[in-house]
Amino acid sequence: MSRTDDAYDVIVVGSGAAGGMSAYVLACEGIRVLMLEAGRDYDPVGETPMFNLPKDAPLRGADTPDKPFGFYDATVDGGWRVPGEPYTSGEGVDFLWWRARMLGGRTNHWGRISLRMGEYDFKPRSRDGLGFDWPMSYADLAPYYDKTETLIGVYGSNEGLENTPNSSPGVLQPAPAPRADELLTKNGCEPLGIPVIPAHLAILSEKQDYRRLPAYLHPSNRLAQKVTQDAMQARAACFWATPCGRGCSIKANFQSTTVLLPPALATGNLTIRTDAMVYEVTLHKDGRTSGVRYVDKRSGNHVTAQARVVVLAASACESARILLNSKSAAFPDGLANGSGLVGKYLMDTVGAGVRGQIPAMENMPAHNADGASGMHMYMPWWLYQDQAKGELDFARGYHIEFGGGRRMPSGNSFTGLEKLTAGSYGKQFKDDCRRYYGSFIGFSGRGEMIPNEDCYCEIDPQEKDRWGIPVLRFQWRWSDHELNQVRHMQHTFKDIIEAMGGRTTTPVYDDGADAIKKPGEIIHEVGGARMGADPTSSVLNQYCQAWEVPNLFVTDGAAFVSNADKNPTLSIMAVAWRACDYLVQELRSRNIA
Repeated sequence: MSRTDDAYDVIVVGSGAAGGMSAYVLACEGIRVLMLEAGRDYDPVGETPMFNLPKDAPLRGADTPDKPFGFYDATVDGGWRVPGEPYTSGEGVDFLWWRARMLGGRTNHWGRISLRMGEYDFKPRSRDGLGFDWPMSYADLAPYYDKTETLIGVYGSNEGLENTPNSSPGVLQPAPAPRADELLTKNGCEPLGIPVIPAHLAILSEKQDYRRLPAYLHPSNRLAQKVTQDAMQARAACFWATPCGRGCSIKANFQSTTVLLPPALATGNLTIRTDAMVYEVTLHKDGRTSGVRYVDKRSGNHVTAQARVVVLAASACESARILLNSKSAAFPDGLANGSGLVGKYLMDTVGAGVRGQIPAMENMPAHNADGASGMHMYMPWWLYQDQAKGELDFARGYHIEFGGGRRMPSGNSFTGLEKLTAGSYGKQFKDDCRRYYGSFIGFSGRGEMIPNEDCYCEIDPQEKDRWGIPVLRFQWRWSDHELNQVRHMQHTFKDIIEAMGGRTTTPVYDDGADAIKKPGEIIHEVGGARMGADPTSSVLNQYCQAWEVPNLFVTDGAAFVSNADKNPTLSIMAVAWRACDYLVQELRSRNIA
């Protein structure tokens, strides 16, 4: 065991959405930060194969077990299974845990969908009696949504729809024009009463106003303004050319490695150590944290790092694992776990999909429909009032992501074609490909899961990873609310496809259990160290501060109380910014020694 010699104010564990935001806010305020990242170093400018074509990759870039999101996916070291880092599941459970072992974490390959949680989402129990209310309201987080969207750059529009909050004027960037398949879908949805509006994605549709925005984000802080201004100047607007999941060498989309870490490093207040696998938070005799212990993966040495404050931002399950493995006489069941809730009430997004073929899109002339790699439009949940009246057999809603049309082909672009060609080959097969290519469209539901006591992670009593660190074991059970929601998704997608004059090409299930994605598969797992207003029923307060250990904070998705149908990354960053503003105040007031 060795020690770090340098003195730090705060140790931040993790470098993704929460870790990157925490380090950025703290470093800009003059706080000396040590960031520890379990994965390898990563240069998104030099390592991104941004303009490589599918034909330049094995299998035309198609998915493989080692690269489930395609050959060019930015997750260079990680995935569902990480060599030497197993996890287990309980009997009858098949949980999927995605880990991106690289600087910037999942922000390098995520879909950039950036949706605000609404007023209903913060007080779900008050609305329908299920789950739990957050100890904060939408109004508490709204200013941080504005600041986060301004900093990272989010395109979209304000539509004024129920529980789909507007951003403040001037915050959102212009949304790109809809594609042909998106306009056709919008027309099909109108008679069904389903709204189709511009998507909100963390992609620059235009250059950021680097002269105005830094002063708005950091009034009276010249250092923060200077480093943020330089970072904004270094970003280009999107070329609308290549998939964002590869990363972005021109820094048009949001990645922690291009947007948060460069300005934080430029302050001179951030030190980053990669290949540092944190496994324990250490304590002083008075019960406060003293730092962390980690394995230097390159040497195999165990190292102790010390700081006044520890911020866990390693991702929801990884942060829970660290807490559960940090056992002592004061915390025999894991650090800050007096409530017994560390690892409990784990949640993931409810997911299911249906694919269809639209005759009106056949024989489409060759054209460039690439645009942003993600959606230009989406469908927010629209049946809040039906649920309030008890007209649906599930309590929470879902939004719809969709896409298709004539985009750059890859190895799996012709999936389903065999059902339409009647076994054609030769010239006829080529003609069929030209006829049908671009006529497929897929719909995916992303719904809210209600937390339940049967979904949690715990330490496996026997299994350890290659460094001898006990691993997680996952337990899971979907409730009828999620299964009924998925059935509703399936039939809604079928109705949309038929309203467009098309036919489904994948099964439509009446039993949601047959259609629902595996737990963890959507990669939106949250919970495990939830915040609350009462120390007996939560792990953290509303500022992500541990009730039992005042100089310990958990700023990632582990703090989430519920899992709205909105993708969580934007909320993770906004919550982390709010928590770190509070942490700075506590340090300056000497409330945290």
